[in-house]
Amino acid sequence: MSDEPHEYYSFLLRLWQTNSRGNVVWRASLENAQTGERRSFADLASLVAFLEEQTGDDSRQDSHAQASGP
Repeated sequence: MSDEPHEYYSFLLRLWQTNSRGNVVWRASLENAQTGERRSFADLASLVAFLEEQTGDDSRQDSHAQASGP
């Protein structure tokens, strides 16, 4: 997928639960509707990080920095 943020994205999102060492874990995959490219994610945090990277959205990091600031 591109390094530059775009104005519009379209993905097919798949979510499912797995059991990892006795813990329920959500897994995810995204399929780009334009290119058919698929990406898999071991957890939801990885999915969200990817989406933030693609959109150039770092607002979650900014709000976290403000909340844990001096």
